[in-house]
Amino acid sequence: MRNNFLNWMVGAVTLVSFQAQAMDARFKDANGDMVADAPTDPKQWIDPATLVFAYTPVEDPAVYAPVWAPFLDHLSKVTGKRVQFFPVQSNAAQLEAMRAGRLHVSGFNTGSNPIAVNCAGFVPFAMMASNDNRFGYEMEFITHPGSGIEKIEDIKGKRIAFTSETSNSGYKAPSALMRQQFKMEAGKDFTPVFSGKHDNSILGVANKDYPAAAIANSVKLRMESRGVVKPEQTKVIYKSQSFPTTGYGYVYNLKPELAEKIKQAFFSFNWAGTTLAAEFNKAEPPQEKFMPITYKQHWAVVREIDQAMNVSYACK
Repeated sequence: MRNNFLNWMVGAVTLVSFQAQAMDARFKDANGDMVADAPTDPKQWIDPATLVFAYTPVEDPAVYAPVWAPFLDHLSKVTGKRVQFFPVQSNAAQLEAMRAGRLHVSGFNTGSNPIAVNCAGFVPFAMMASNDNRFGYEMEFITHPGSGIEKIEDIKGKRIAFTSETSNSGYKAPSALMRQQFKMEAGKDFTPVFSGKHDNSILGVANKDYPAAAIANSVKLRMESRGVVKPEQTKVIYKSQSFPTTGYGYVYNLKPELAEKIKQAFFSFNWAGTTLAAEFNKAEPPQEKFMPITYKQHWAVVREIDQAMNVSYACK
């Protein structure tokens, strides 16, 4: 079932000026692009000997270290820096690592981007896309055959697996949908449980540990292509319109020349024949390159959902 959820959300939410979002006091946004500016004092720039890179913790980090290896080699050549893959285990750990200065380049998932921007000084500039500039993924509610669940209303009185509270497709978007469109409240109409990651939720439904889950279908497609789960183990009862996918960027206080080289590395990387292509070309649309994005434009609908969910971007 496909629903015009994004169009509905835009109509349901009273838009405000997101210039007023709670960016941490240590950051400045003089140009109004909604991300932290580089410090004006060169003494506050950082130029680390080793760049630390992390991919959003949607699945087992051990799977993704070899997947990202060719890109990280390219990043090293372009920047002249050593590059280290940092296998973060949670969104919270990833956010804290950048905020604390231990993480320099990263891919933050859709829902974590606004928090990373406002609390950790993340500057997203790229997203995976097809060669003809198609991008994104859909949020799905899934169940397993024989669960007795055929539509969202059938979840009433049952457990549903979410991933983490920072996840767009794994918590915020489905919660907003259930509350606003189906008048269902967590703890009253259904029991929410948190699996921690999309792959945990998908495996949980496939193995009948959870009757239903809200997930990003891009993760499910990759797991199916690797044979981790079989398509017939899960059933989709709801599919949203497309959201932006993982945003890639750097921490705001990198030396500007280094930040530019990092951008150059993303946009000059040749995907052909690499492990990155083998893993991400499986998506629909296929992810075949890095395309330029802006947080202000591409994350507008995510900020609207956050507003409907009363999400705060203040640092905890």
